[in-house]
Amino acid sequence: MNNIANMAKMILTAGFLTLLVACSAAPDGNGAADAEPPLAGAQIGGTFTLTNQDGVRMSEDEFKGKYRIIYFGYSYCPDVCPIDLSNLMLGLKLAEKGDPALAEKVQPIFISVDPERDTPAVLKQYVSAFHPRLIGLTGTPEEIAAVAKKYLIIYDIRKDEGSSEYLVDHSRQAYLFGPEGEPLALLPFDGTPEDIADEINRWVK
Repeated sequence: MNNIANMAKMILTAGFLTLLVACSAAPDGNGAADAEPPLAGAQIGGTFTLTNQDGVRMSEDEFKGKYRIIYFGYSYCPDVCPIDLSNLMLGLKLAEKGDPALAEKVQPIFISVDPERDTPAVLKQYVSAFHPRLIGLTGTPEEIAAVAKKYLIIYDIRKDEGSSEYLVDHSRQAYLFGPEGEPLALLPFDGTPEDIADEINRWVK
């Protein structure tokens, strides 16, 4: 019962965050110097240690000083994940084209919610299709469950009896975090690459 209650609380929180961003007035241009990011002060994110696409263990400390785009999904996703990732990375490339220094400031990260199939080797091939700097992270089921909870991501593995194939239902959120790991904004992954680039430029200083 506690698990159901916790999941419901996470769903409500995630929904509120989406509503918060949708209802926030967008600043002009790059925004006023004193504009507060929509997710400022939100309890999202935290410590983790996972395995990257090269089989190397990485913690969130290794991204200190960099802005981070974080998206949760899985490589076997038949529809939304590749579309979302493609859109996000096109937006990042567009922002980098306008300001090449962004390549040094922003680290894109893809975290798998399907650790059983998303081995480092699988992720290495997958993330390379979207952006040359996109890092793919996986881990044990327990590690993924822990990090998903910290980032308010809900997922559910749906296996049909007698079949080896399965789908993973999961939250669709694209977070932008600041250089200290602080949540800044939700990126509009379902918008245009230009929308995503604008949002990146608005908050990355």
